[in-house]
Amino acid sequence: MKFTTFLKDGKPRLGVVDGNALIDLNEANPQVPSCLRAALEAGVDLHAAAEAALSNQQPRIPLAEVQFAPLVPEPGKTICLGLNYYDHASESGRDKPEYPWFFYRGKTSLMAHGQPGKLPRISERFDYEAELAVVIGKKVPRHTKRDTALDYVFGYSCFNDMSIRDYQKRTPQWTIGKNFDATGGLGPVLVTADELPAGASGLRIQCRINGEVVQDASTTDMIWSVAETIELLAECLTLEPGDVIAMGTPAGVGQSRKPQRWMKVGDSVEVEIERVGVLLNPIEAEEV
Repeated sequence: MKFTTFLKDGKPRLGVVDGNALIDLNEANPQVPSCLRAALEAGVDLHAAAEAALSNQQPRIPLAEVQFAPLVPEPGKTICLGLNYYDHASESGRDKPEYPWFFYRGKTSLMAHGQPGKLPRISERFDYEAELAVVIGKKVPRHTKRDTALDYVFGYSCFNDMSIRDYQKRTPQWTIGKNFDATGGLGPVLVTADELPAGASGLRIQCRINGEVVQDASTTDMIWSVAETIELLAECLTLEPGDVIAMGTPAGVGQSRKPQRWMKVGDSVEVEIERVGVLLNPIEAEEV
């Protein structure tokens, strides 16, 4: 099953994807909240609601005609992992971390498929990071172990953790360089966990700039798997429906290339994950 979030009259709406079109789930069933996070928080059986909408003669909206929104509008938490691929840790000059390098992203940093990533006026060190995004479907009890952790995952999507490297390196904490407005692409669709291998393992992940492959790896190469990551987070905090975990990026980022390669105005940046989809964001200058 595939879900997406799109804009209608300027407000985010939850849709189920049917081929090259979508159905507005709230219109098909007004008892389904129009927001993915709200629907998950309410415990709605989205599989059943989607199956009912797909089997009925509900109006379809071509995907080519919709404006997408960030997949989870205003997630309660967006938790990101740094250095979670062996090759990326190596190219960054570091050994395998003993513990994940966790950091947060705020809601104003997120943008949708098709929306532009904003090259800041104050930096040209604008980098790309293709990542697997995990969407939590049910409240994760504290101290949940990895053998049951995947039971709480609703599905997976694509993420581009665009990073302003000079600001990231101004402090030992990476947060500031990861939270410029309109630098975190999320979407365009969520593929439910039952459609993919456990923990979305073994999927090819790529980043392309203007069609050129700049990152190419497998989610098998992650140091901490999705289940292990949830276990570690559950030691510390409560994961809630609609929370997002961005699972880190493989090697090939711009800052580690020789010469370094930074995203620039006019670039088209794609993140593709096998069996999940393609997230595309053009790069534009920040408005003066």
